[in-house]
Amino acid sequence: MTAAAGTGRDPLAPVTPRYGTASLADVLPSALAVLGVPGAADPLGLTARLAGVRRIAVLLVDGLGWYQIPVAAPYAPTLAGLTATVGRPLTSGFPSTTPTSLVTLGTGATPGEHGVLGFRVRVPDTDRVLTHVDWSGDPEPRRWQPVPTQLERARAAGVTVTVVSRPEYAGSGLTVAANSGGDYRGAAGTDALAVEMLAALAATDGPTLVSGYHPDLDSRGHVTGVDSVSWRVAAAEVDGLLARLVDGLPPDAALLVTADHGQLNVPADHRFDLDADPRLRAGVHLVAGEARVRYLHTEPGAVADVRATWSALLGAAADVLTREEAVAAGWFGPVPEAHLRRVGDLVVVCRETYAVVASRTDPGEAGLIGYHGSCTATEMTVPLLVVRG
Repeated sequence: MTAAAGTGRDPLAPVTPRYGTASLADVLPSALAVLGVPGAADPLGLTARLAGVRRIAVLLVDGLGWYQIPVAAPYAPTLAGLTATVGRPLTSGFPSTTPTSLVTLGTGATPGEHGVLGFRVRVPDTDRVLTHVDWSGDPEPRRWQPVPTQLERARAAGVTVTVVSRPEYAGSGLTVAANSGGDYRGAAGTDALAVEMLAALAATDGPTLVSGYHPDLDSRGHVTGVDSVSWRVAAAEVDGLLARLVDGLPPDAALLVTADHGQLNVPADHRFDLDADPRLRAGVHLVAGEARVRYLHTEPGAVADVRATWSALLGAAADVLTREEAVAAGWFGPVPEAHLRRVGDLVVVCRETYAVVASRTDPGEAGLIGYHGSCTATEMTVPLLVVRG
């Protein structure tokens, strides 16, 4: 990763996370600064822009990368108009995947600091792979993710805090790790999400923070691909949600819209299959991560051999780095000793539109069309739209 995120660049070029200046981790600290929370930093410079605002709604649209907005524009005129007038690009953290990004947003911390370092990670000293989106409470969320959330910080300062998301996500390990401190309101679809977010904004007269989440664009992209008919329908639904939220904002409120990552389609001939080539399993004890970023935990003494084999087989399709190289490059931000072994001995970062799937052991993931997780501009660049009431 050598290039900073921005507009007008190759969408498959690598991007460095802009922690502390223009990243997903900087959204809630800046929002808290607007609301007057003592000691809150404002790296995004929202305080002057939102002077007088006492209520903020933050909506994260899963899969709405900056580079997906022009694709969605014909079906999402509200989104396109807001992007042109009040939008700017940020970076996600790395890996550019939902659980990592949700906790990065919620804590205002880098992935290395909060420890949710991928879609699936090895639980150190075990052979267990934790899938963060199916996390029911073991390991205990506040031990696994030790950083206080920005919602907790806001509540401690007297801000009324509400989380609005799907009913089935209430109390999950990921929800606790990302959103502790907020009262939870279940919302099963876009209509309910708009109603509940606006109701939470209007519930009190004091400083208010509402965090909302919408997953459908990402799920449609995974299954049918970016710019498929189903994806276009989901983009239109997002547009309707944005229009309702903008129209319903109280005069002293603001809406911040962002995303956890972008998404790209992976052609069938750009897939390496762990389960079809035994050379990719040789010397590998355990595989974690996801198709665009694989964490390889190797057998004792096998790191060099596995790296050589994967580098030879994948060639220009991926970078194969040691854990130490990946951490030193700053992709995750600072990584404390307690979190280091959640990262593989080797980190395989797919370039362009390549992926490493496992057709037998994970046929669901292998059958997808849209993917994310790696460091391309398409995956790593997300919007920030700032709308005043």
